[in-house]
Amino acid sequence: MNVRANRPLLIEGGRVIDPSQGMDRITNLLVEDGRIVAYDAISTGDQEVLDASDKIVAPGLIDMHVHLREPGREEDETIRTGTAAAVAGGFTSIACIPNTEPPIDTQATVEFIRHQAVLADQCNVFVVACVSKNREGKELAELGQLVQAGAVAFSDDGAPVYDAELMRRALEYCRMFDKPILNHAEVRELTQGGVMHEGLVSLVLGLPGMPSVAEDVMASRDIALADATGGRIHMMHVSSVGSVDLIRRAKGRGVRVTTEVCPHHFTLTDDSLRSFDSNFKMSPPLRSQKHVNACIAGLADGTIDVICTDHAPHALEKKMRELDQAPFGIVGLETALGLVVTRLIEPGHLDWPAALAKMTINPARILGINKGTLAIGADADITVIDPTVRWTVDPTKFRSKSRNTPFAGWKLQGRADSVIVGGRIKYQAPAEAAEQGRRPARAR
Repeated sequence: MNVRANRPLLIEGGRVIDPSQGMDRITNLLVEDGRIVAYDAISTGDQEVLDASDKIVAPGLIDMHVHLREPGREEDETIRTGTAAAVAGGFTSIACIPNTEPPIDTQATVEFIRHQAVLADQCNVFVVACVSKNREGKELAELGQLVQAGAVAFSDDGAPVYDAELMRRALEYCRMFDKPILNHAEVRELTQGGVMHEGLVSLVLGLPGMPSVAEDVMASRDIALADATGGRIHMMHVSSVGSVDLIRRAKGRGVRVTTEVCPHHFTLTDDSLRSFDSNFKMSPPLRSQKHVNACIAGLADGTIDVICTDHAPHALEKKMRELDQAPFGIVGLETALGLVVTRLIEPGHLDWPAALAKMTINPARILGINKGTLAIGADADITVIDPTVRWTVDPTKFRSKSRNTPFAGWKLQGRADSVIVGGRIKYQAPAEAAEQGRRPARAR
């Protein structure tokens, strides 16, 4: 189904949850010319009608940490396949990370990404450009020119911004544009050669470890530099007790720091590596249960602002290598929502408004993009969620080009039913998803 842009769309009977407005009620939502135009609308007979009964109608989900691989590593993912995976997972907007080949450090590369996203015509793609030229950590990229080309943030992810002076100057420079620096917190000397979290499991397995202090030390440095410069630092994929606590205390004293966590870091532990399956190898690594508990606590108390995927596709032949040779990372766009429902909402760690805030308005505000809201006049980017459907993760059905997931065969609850971008329905869940059974909706 692909609604014509000039025909109104009426979304009927859904539970509309919009954290940006503090809204949570059952109503009808009318879309015209790609924008939200009215609540409590009634059918006039000349509209496309989408029945959202027993479903949640939310602002389009936003993932601010996605590796699309193009240009340079199209065997892993392309902008077309990555954006198709995004809408299948319920995301209407994503921000792509610049560790491509070549890296996104020029105006031309930013413009290339944006053009390819338009051609793909799936979801909105926002570009995170490099902090340093060629991601080498030696010289600042032309940040002003990259902002002019459309970059919404800066990162050298895949590697930390290692030079403290470079990071200090980047934070100062980005204050002029009110853009955040997204940094991968890791002291490489402490993780050199590591394949998993350093702890009891790594000791038993005889595998080289990556200690949590490697994350904590870099997080502490970045917080100190943000405090000193007044710049905006965003801590990517936090995974440790120490970094969560550092960020909590920094926020308490007014440092401009935000952070994100990925589903695998609040779901899995380093025990998974007993399988020697490279689909459990990621950076930061899966850690022990106390670190998982810290991530969940940080989500619950608001220390952690955003849930994102760190979608990191790798072709099958790369992940089939021995554990020490296989690349870090997993795909996540098509499983994130189900994991949030199953592991955070159903156990009661977060309610629906709190979880959706971390996947809509919070990333929108951090990136400074006009998304993440169902306010009247806003772009009609909408995710309709079936909160009770049960489904089984089947990587063979992924729209992503890669299949490197640790969640194959997992039974999850909740998934995107319909995804609307700019007023057009870009995705509807296949019929077999509904055939796997639903739990009765719980009273709220």
